[in-house]
Amino acid sequence: DVELRESGGGSVQAGGSLSLSCAASGASIREFSMAWFPQAPGKEREGVAVIVSSGSRIYVDSVRGRFTVSRDTAKDTLYLQMDSLKPEDTATYYCAAVDRPYERSLLPALFEYWGQGTQVTVSS
Repeated sequence: DVELRESGGGSVQAGGSLSLSCAASGASIREFSMAWFPQAPGKEREGVAVIVSSGSRIYVDSVRGRFTVSRDTAKDTLYLQMDSLKPEDTATYYCAAVDRPYERSLLPALFEYWGQGTQVTVSS
């Protein structure tokens, strides 16, 4: 099985930046689709960015232009660069993977493997 481990969360003021990483082990993620799912307290887990095996990326409107998802298949690592952060971005951020190369959906139920999450807090 694939194991995912996020790192890089923290606290930042509004307008600041954070970079998250998600290291995969147990299998190569080269043919996986991978995504980031923040979950705010009391809310459902919602996907914000997905990257498929070809490198094509999809973002939700709320983060487009501010967040950048990328991957390094040689290192089996997924990244999320978050710029111009807003207080509403505060959440636990989970990375997820699915063994389908072109899964463009951001529905949590379609992803098989999950990390333990990393906290991102943005203060105003």
